[in-house]
Amino acid sequence: MAIAALTDSRQDIASGLKTDQNGYGGAQGFDRPGLCVASLDPALTVRQANEEFFRRFGDASAEVYGRSFRELVHPSVQQPLMRQFSRLVEGKRQRFVSHVVAVGPEEAFAGTLTAAAVSGGTSDLAAILVLMRSSDASEEDAGVVTHQKKILTEIDARILEGIAAGMSTIPLASRLHLSRQGVEYHVTGLLRKLRVPNRAALVSRAYSMGVLNVGTWPPKVVGDFIK
Repeated sequence: MAIAALTDSRQDIASGLKTDQNGYGGAQGFDRPGLCVASLDPALTVRQANEEFFRRFGDASAEVYGRSFRELVHPSVQQPLMRQFSRLVEGKRQRFVSHVVAVGPEEAFAGTLTAAAVSGGTSDLAAILVLMRSSDASEEDAGVVTHQKKILTEIDARILEGIAAGMSTIPLASRLHLSRQGVEYHVTGLLRKLRVPNRAALVSRAYSMGVLNVGTWPPKVVGDFIK
């Protein structure tokens, strides 16, 4: 069944998520390979989930329930994703679809996330239904750094941000108080470090690895990658 079809019947799905005596539980009946289903409260805390969600984010319910959904996504997509969730909570929209890079205990995986608001007996938001369809790309295939490595110096980060913003060597040198040769030296080091042939590929690779924040301008390197 397509994700769109599932979200069209989100009330039925939310009511079908089984809970234990504490109000938590698994989403039995919605276990399809590659499809993670979870119910979040308005604070974006995981309250219910299906077996695929457990498999991706922790084998035991104790490892998943009560966690903030923000903790389960890569830092590079957290900010734009949280903005979209805020609009759901505020009632400004009923659903959204977004690319997501999620981070499990052992690997990262990319996919498509659909989130839909579920109302209770009143018009107030009762829960948020989240469905994630994995693209089945492993951490290596997706080029995502799961456990952030401090791979950039402060000057590397500023140069990468400048390149991503479209700046050429001379303006970068002026901004960072470096010589032209100094900028080129650092650019060469970045190309070698990220294993790409040119500046355009450097920017693309940095975004795909999660080194550059998605949805921000001017471009900004995720702080976890800076030494």
